[in-house]
Amino acid sequence: MPGFDFSNYNRNAALHARGVPLPKATSTGTTIVGCIYDKGVVIAADTRATSGPIVADKNCEKLHYISPSIWCAGAGTAADTEFTTALISSNLELHSLSTNRAPRVVTVMTMLKQHLFRYQGHIGAYLVVAGVDPTGVGLFTVHAHGSTDKLPYVTMGSGSLAAMAVFESTWKPSCSRDDAVKICSEAILAGIFNDLGSGSNVDVCVIEKDKPTQLMRNYIRPNERVKKERNYKFAKGTTAVLAEKTITKEEIGRYVTVHEVTGSDSDSGSMVVVEKMDVDDQP
Repeated sequence: MPGFDFSNYNRNAALHARGVPLPKATSTGTTIVGCIYDKGVVIAADTRATSGPIVADKNCEKLHYISPSIWCAGAGTAADTEFTTALISSNLELHSLSTNRAPRVVTVMTMLKQHLFRYQGHIGAYLVVAGVDPTGVGLFTVHAHGSTDKLPYVTMGSGSLAAMAVFESTWKPSCSRDDAVKICSEAILAGIFNDLGSGSNVDVCVIEKDKPTQLMRNYIRPNERVKKERNYKFAKGTTAVLAEKTITKEEIGRYVTVHEVTGSDSDSGSMVVVEKMDVDDQP
């Protein structure tokens, strides 16, 4: 059966009972997904980039080019995902030229995991690698520490739990291209509306064998700015005046007096002169 394997739950529980600490979940402020369909693979991502509690970019690109038939979705530190994928893309092109054959998805995954493992997680790149090659369709996840997974559908980022709920309930092994695009889009929307670190629009990339890769930028725009439903400029007289009282200058003068004051500045010891306040002579 496709999906996740929970057979290691008892082992992990026993290790934790012996004092072995459980791995901590990493919040990456993104939702990225991918799933395989009958003839290819689809990956999708949201477009919100955050800097702590601040939305730094509302429409950033999280789908990165590796080769014409291999693409990557990135979560984590934006600069790390951008430059890591660019580095691997360059190295993969050199590898393809030296071997004189089309690059393979598993090669990209291996190069990424070896590169990230070397830095022990200090490069904050969490990646979904997808593509087609002469061996078939490939879909992998690569974590910042170098661990990888191969599954028919994957989610990563802080909105991954909401996105996974969509896959677990709707994905089928024999889904068509349109079904895969729809499921991935709905998974990203689930992350957008249930995770504060995800937001804005949905980007989708469809990779199919013997066909050009189709990148659909801003495929869905669920958060378009629209005209406000109400006008908050109220006409004069909208608020009723219950009582009104006018106070003249003469009345104020009975309580407040204005005169020159000469004193010593406590910090510098110099004399300070406070000028008389300008008062309008008109009543």
